Amino acid sequence: MARTNIDIDDDLLAWVMRRYRLRTKREAVEYALRRLYVEPMTRAEQLSMEGTGWDGDLEAIRTGIAAGTAEKWAAAE
Repeated sequence: MARTNIDIDDDLLAWVMRRYRLRTKREAVEYALRRLYVEPMTRAEQLSMEGTGWDGDLEAIRTGIAAGTAEKWAAAE
């Protein structure tokens, strides 16, 4: 197990500890992580994430990677 320092919202952490009767901050963080790990996302949650982070062109990247790889192999021969 690793030791990690993180910044956490104190009010939120205190609320979670009271709500779930957890005694320590570590228990609260582990409880939250385990809940997220065990409970799969609902379809609505999955769909709500659409478009929230990456706006690249995957096909262009794939084409570029394939072309670049072929050129590297040809140059190496």
